[in-house]
Amino acid sequence: MTTEHRGVAGPYIEYDNLPVLHATEAGLPLLHPYGTEAADDRYVTPGGGRLTVRKAGTHFQITLDHLGCPAQLTEEKNALFKRLGLAAEGHCLHAGCRHHVADAGAVLRSFQLRTDSIDLIAFVRAALAVELGDGRPVDRLLQDAEALVGPVRRADPQD
Repeated sequence: MTTEHRGVAGPYIEYDNLPVLHATEAGLPLLHPYGTEAADDRYVTPGGGRLTVRKAGTHFQITLDHLGCPAQLTEEKNALFKRLGLAAEGHCLHAGCRHHVADAGAVLRSFQLRTDSIDLIAFVRAALAVELGDGRPVDRLLQDAEALVGPVRRADPQD
């Protein structure tokens, strides 16, 4: 398993026309949106982010960082990522645990996904779809969560 180097100073290199990566991240596998992989590991995403999946008890901890990738920090994508977090949170509500969407200034996104809820691959594909500009998978996951628990808390009070 590859170690993470958030915030470590260079050297940074270009990787397949994606934003620059730390030299230790250049060997990470590129995660394809239609691939079937998504296990405990660290990946480079098609949108230039770094995705880390860890299993911790009854949850997967999924972290997606977009350091050096301003195209992933638009208001539209921020709202979609928050909706994705709310879909996961809805399943936690249904199971009796409660987690909030974590979002550190939109550069580092962290999600807690119950292992017995949304399929990990479906969740990761939805995150990758947001990176590529498609919010439909997120809407489907949020509708499924709301079918279980009713309306979940909206990221934007105006929603």
